[in-house]
Amino acid sequence: MNIIAFAASNSSASINKQLASHALSLLTEEISPDAGGDLLDLNDFEMPIYSEDREKADGIPEQAVSFRRKVAEADAVIIAFAEHNGSYSAAYKNIFDWASRLEGKVYQDKPVLLLSTSPGGRGAKSVLEQATAAMPHFGATVVGALSVPSFHDHFDKSEDRLTDEALSTELRALLSQLAEQG
Repeated sequence: MNIIAFAASNSSASINKQLASHALSLLTEEISPDAGGDLLDLNDFEMPIYSEDREKADGIPEQAVSFRRKVAEADAVIIAFAEHNGSYSAAYKNIFDWASRLEGKVYQDKPVLLLSTSPGGRGAKSVLEQATAAMPHFGATVVGALSVPSFHDHFDKSEDRLTDEALSTELRALLSQLAEQG
């Protein structure tokens, strides 16, 4: 099984990237040790802001094709959503917009686990709720969603682990479901 994971953020200090990396490690090291994993960096897929005019003039950028190829090669996907002003980050939305021009089913009927975190007590729940509702329309089979509130209070960076047992247990259960479907 091949898993891709990424933070829907382009920040080099993204706490969502730390969460996605943690989830990928749990899946490939504990839950399904035979699985392979790839942690993507959205900065590798940076493109001009999507516009119809740009698409007509220049076509679809190779980075969009590459992103779609990564999804196609995966058996399952883990996404940790950063919340910017209550919604998707501009970096994620732009990649998604370009990739959707190749085919509307960006996630190609793959099982997808949706995560989010923030320093605050809501844990980026607004964007997670949006993603959970929208993703099935774009070819994602959502196996579950988990918000991690107050990231710095619930995650030990030095040990790369969730310190809240209830959150850790829930994440492991969701990852087991993802492995079963992947």
